[in-house]
Amino acid sequence: MNRKGKIPFGPQLEVSAVLLVSACLLGLHTCYDGGTRCHRDLLELFQQGKAIPVCPEQLGGLPTPRPPAEIKGGTGCDVLAGKARVVSVQGDDFTEQFLRGAEEVVYLAQKLRTPAAILKARSPSCGSKEIYDGSHSGRLRPGTGVATALLAKNGITVYSEEDIDSVLLDQLLNM
Repeated sequence: MNRKGKIPFGPQLEVSAVLLVSACLLGLHTCYDGGTRCHRDLLELFQQGKAIPVCPEQLGGLPTPRPPAEIKGGTGCDVLAGKARVVSVQGDDFTEQFLRGAEEVVYLAQKLRTPAAILKARSPSCGSKEIYDGSHSGRLRPGTGVATALLAKNGITVYSEEDIDSVLLDQLLNM
């Protein structure tokens, strides 16, 4: 896509019911450790052309692999409000990259008119119910990641791969 708002595939293509899915869940090596968290059931959405892979952290300019990061001082909503930061285990501040990546994901969602996204649980970008608490000790807290918070703020429903059961998957496949 270009920033002038045109989808480069041409005006004849109608995009409908395309979901954004964390790239790692579709088998792409985009996780912080260079790995994948492939979710076999979600591949069907991708194979049917109903899913677009996204990685907010890569879209924000971070490399893969990259140091693990957590939200320190709050949740994704707090990062959006300037009240919390995204910090790596080594102490590097990745807040700007996480914000930029979240903005890019929302841009894609709006251009594709996507009704929903399926993003990686517990990620500081993509978590939708809980995230790591910022201490890099493995403890969890309720809250959302930065991209999820911005998607929700823009009216886009976010699920995690843990929400996907056969009923929801069937509904998503038949949108």
